[in-house]
Amino acid sequence: MVRFTAETLLPVDAETAFDLSLSIDVHAASFRSSGEQAIGGVRAGTIGLGEFVTWRARHFGVMWTMTNAITSWERPTRFVDEQRRGPFKSFRHEHRFEPAEHGTTLIDHVEFEAPFGPIGRLVERLVLGRYLRHLIEVRNAFLVTEATRVGRATESTP
Repeated sequence: MVRFTAETLLPVDAETAFDLSLSIDVHAASFRSSGEQAIGGVRAGTIGLGEFVTWRARHFGVMWTMTNAITSWERPTRFVDEQRRGPFKSFRHEHRFEPAEHGTTLIDHVEFEAPFGPIGRLVERLVLGRYLRHLIEVRNAFLVTEATRVGRATESTP
């Protein structure tokens, strides 16, 4: 099993950061380069506790389908999404939101296990761990941009 943590400062309050992180539209936009699309379950707007989304995207030149459900929800401090069907033996992503001096720190705890026993464990360590960390970093950079845009719009609203 591979585990990693990533931290990102979002320049908005925890409620806004929480909602942006649950937005299907923001997620899809952040992964436009892989052609990621929501094709089942909640396909637009904000996903909630007990709901699921099925994503289709191209990674490593192959189309993949993965269904994730929101399995835990403590607004605005934490939620968890877990794979229900897809390419991993297991996949769990915990999102935590902690107040920070200039906004909210998003802390991503990701753990996953590839299928195929020893070969899968080798691929996890050599390729998938780095690749998934990169995907989280890309998503979070997009979240910073969105949070900045949303924060400016909020500030200019009378």
